[in-house]
Amino acid sequence: MATTSEHNDLAAPGADDGPTPSGGTPVQPTLGLVGWLRFLWRQLTSMRTALFLLLILAVAAVPGSVFPQRNIDPTRTTDWIADRPTLGPVLDRFGLFDVYSTPWFASIYLLLFISLVGCVLPRARVHLRAMRQPPPRTPARLERLTAYRRLEVPDEQVEGTLDALEKSLRRRRFRVHRHQPGTLSAEGGYLKETGNLLFHLALIGVIVGVAVGHLWGWKGDAIVPEGQSFAKTRFDTFAPGPWVDDESVPPFTLRVDRFHAEFEREVTGAGQFGMPRDFTAYVTATENGVSYEDEIKVNHPLEVDGATVFLLGNGYAPVITVRDADGEILYSGATPFLPQDNNYQSVGAIKVAAADPGLGFHGWFLPTAVITAEDGPQSVFPDALQPALALTAYEGELFPDGRPQSVFRLNTDEMTQLSDAEGTDAARLWIELGETVEIPGGRGTITFESLDRFAGLSVRHDPGRWLTLGAALLALGGLLLTLLVPRRRVFARVGGTGPEGRTVVTIAAMAKADDTGLDSLLDAVHDDLDPALVGQGSRAEKDEGR
Repeated sequence: MATTSEHNDLAAPGADDGPTPSGGTPVQPTLGLVGWLRFLWRQLTSMRTALFLLLILAVAAVPGSVFPQRNIDPTRTTDWIADRPTLGPVLDRFGLFDVYSTPWFASIYLLLFISLVGCVLPRARVHLRAMRQPPPRTPARLERLTAYRRLEVPDEQVEGTLDALEKSLRRRRFRVHRHQPGTLSAEGGYLKETGNLLFHLALIGVIVGVAVGHLWGWKGDAIVPEGQSFAKTRFDTFAPGPWVDDESVPPFTLRVDRFHAEFEREVTGAGQFGMPRDFTAYVTATENGVSYEDEIKVNHPLEVDGATVFLLGNGYAPVITVRDADGEILYSGATPFLPQDNNYQSVGAIKVAAADPGLGFHGWFLPTAVITAEDGPQSVFPDALQPALALTAYEGELFPDGRPQSVFRLNTDEMTQLSDAEGTDAARLWIELGETVEIPGGRGTITFESLDRFAGLSVRHDPGRWLTLGAALLALGGLLLTLLVPRRRVFARVGGTGPEGRTVVTIAAMAKADDTGLDSLLDAVHDDLDPALVGQGSRAEKDEGR
């Protein structure tokens, strides 16, 4: 170590310690490429940076909830951009309609992963090294610690008392070490730091699991009326991961044989009238050439060929037939209507592309239909007790500009609403089950043939779900260990003389943070000692000046 004079000599302007400019000012060393890289790496792998990136990731995910996403609802996304010709393309250029697939979101995600790995692994190495090292040496003045006790021990039983203290502490999972005769050091609560590291390692596992699910996972949604089937080529919406090809999706088929819905029909004081009691889709699944029957409920999905089929919704699909003026069938089939309230008042559209010009109907399906002067047509019960259709009719271009459309909506931008027989008001069609109604303008007839139900199914394959679930449970366990396990140190030192034939043994405890249980710990350790070895322990009071 250099003395003061040596230090001054080294700092003198004329010292021979390296090149200096003509003015005599020392040249500051430069970091260089390696130095800058090391500096940037330390900044990236700091816990402060990891928390900041986690916050940035949460903020970056907000547009995914605010704006429609193409991989979830391409029709709604297209309509949103078309309705805002100025703002829509600008937002689309920044990827706000594909947030989770954009390079900037992936960059934040990757930086967070690198930051957590670079932060946790060195801490884990330090923690493992600390667990292999003995507890620190016993301080000289134990009365300065948070909690302490003075025991008066017979001179010949001093070592026996230390042995009893060691046994008691080891039973409480403390690591005990005697650095020198007459002292004892113990440390416990390593699970607190272990839990902290486990929590952060589990966060890395969650990030990896979500990434695996995003890259190799896929999901598809389908609305399937009773008696119809769907396969991987007939999803209404399909969102594959970036690394998913056609071969990754198994070639299974699923047919909805029957859908059962049960609603509360009894009027009770709890307001449960009309509430759903059971939804069950009875299906026939075919995978690898083998067919079998099964059921899908709201909380009982079906596992089929590596994918999980969930029942997410249901509704009614009226079977409608549209004929032209000559009686030729232009449209026939079950048409799903989307429920809008608890009474299943449902909106839908019928698009007759075979008509010239195109013919479209838009309106409501009402399971238990009534007409009131105040509210007009409405449904008063979710079950199909008195079904009816309330429609308006249009003619013209059904698919302007070829843009995709929702099956439940009718784009009337290039269509004209048909008028009633007098030609004064818009035509409104009221069609009950089994009834045929004339289409205004001599366009033919529309018939409400029968009523089916449909099941809204979502098929998902997430190869990272078990990793994500396991990591989330580990994170919860690590957080509990961090919050519940105290980090404590206990020391004992032989020193001082008591009454004749007795020696003072001082035991003390301290914690890494505020800990109200230190006194209870010392009391429990004292109670474990043989009363014959120690006298009545007394707690020393702190000096006023300390």
